[in-house]
Amino acid sequence: MIRAVQSFELTSEELEGGKVVVAFRGELDIAHVDSAEQQLIRLEQGSNDVVLDLRELQFLDSMGLRLILRADSRARDEGRALRIVEGPEQVQRVFRLTRMDERLEIVDSV
Repeated sequence: MIRAVQSFELTSEELEGGKVVVAFRGELDIAHVDSAEQQLIRLEQGSNDVVLDLRELQFLDSMGLRLILRADSRARDEGRALRIVEGPEQVQRVFRLTRMDERLEIVDSV
């Protein structure tokens, strides 16, 4: 069985009041985590509130989860809010299995 290679895309939108919405699409895995983290760190600069929108994320591995946890740590250290818009079941399952859904602020919508 041949598995189609899924790409990854990160887009952002700046809203009023220093709020940045970062949308993840595709697969956030070891192949994409370094470039995604560099982009995310750049987008966090000067923001008060960061929302990670996972609604179009198809796959999240442990490295992708680690990226989100590091973003949460940076937000806490810098006094910013970080919210995560709930992704599809296969993504949310990663949060539940690791019990990170208890630590992170997961919301229904932007």
